[in-house]
Amino acid sequence: MLLPPNDWLPQAPLQSLHLDWLTAADLQLAILRLDLIDPLISGNKWFKLIEHLNAADRAGADGIISLGGAHSNHLHALAAAGKRLGFKTVGLLRGHPQDTPTVQDLHDFGMQLHWLGYAGYRARHELDFWQPWQSQYPTLQAVPEGGCGLRGAQGCMQLKDLVRAQLQGLGWNDYDGWWLACGTGTTLAGLVLAEAGAHSVYGALSVPDDHGVAQQVEAIVREGGLSDPAYELVDASLGGFAKVDPLLLEFIEQTEQASGIPLEPLYTGKALLGLKQQVEAGRFPKSTRLIFIHTGGLQGRRGFN
Repeated sequence: MLLPPNDWLPQAPLQSLHLDWLTAADLQLAILRLDLIDPLISGNKWFKLIEHLNAADRAGADGIISLGGAHSNHLHALAAAGKRLGFKTVGLLRGHPQDTPTVQDLHDFGMQLHWLGYAGYRARHELDFWQPWQSQYPTLQAVPEGGCGLRGAQGCMQLKDLVRAQLQGLGWNDYDGWWLACGTGTTLAGLVLAEAGAHSVYGALSVPDDHGVAQQVEAIVREGGLSDPAYELVDASLGGFAKVDPLLLEFIEQTEQASGIPLEPLYTGKALLGLKQQVEAGRFPKSTRLIFIHTGGLQGRRGFN
């Protein structure tokens, strides 16, 4: 069995976020603290994994094989889940062997690692990519990079229920939309499917347009059967994945001091800075209520220290 005990249910508090730039714009923001659901299987990563684990369980697999980089939050959560729940994990990594804190954790959690180089990793979208790996590991279920795809999105649909159950505690009867970071677009696609047009979903891209996030979201939503989705992608990448600049780092430091909420520079920091810039540009009318998703990934901060 790859699935956790029935009594292990992620709990993520929904908290009001009070910052000067929100007050000045008369905008209300609540943050869904997915970084607090678990010390290791953190953020949106568990939600993207759950339906893949369900599929693996139905197929009788005894583990998961997936892909990521040397700082991958996805592989980190997968390896931690494998150790805790007792299933085998294999990671196919981008580039050449590196000794990062994340990679050390993957080893410690018992994940078998294979380094593909850069050309080998770029081949992950080719039709026959998985064939040799499935031959080598016939009892493992293959999961796409980042847990993406319809199954990953379906697991993220329950985020709407987490928020709805806590609105009354904030004194809200409803909200106007969601704002979240997008790396693969899977979490955003799940929210789009869950909302089915009821509320807008805004994705702050942490990667440039050429990473194909827009096309991936469109494909997932279409496969999910939604013909008229309500979402928008906003570039917050600063020109590249893992690109940071002094403005972003200063913003993160100031926000952490003001709120007490830890951020990281690849996803949550970029997404919140992107929202600030949109708010200050007058994008949202007064009294708008938005849900910001803290997608976790704090373990990756160690690579920037």
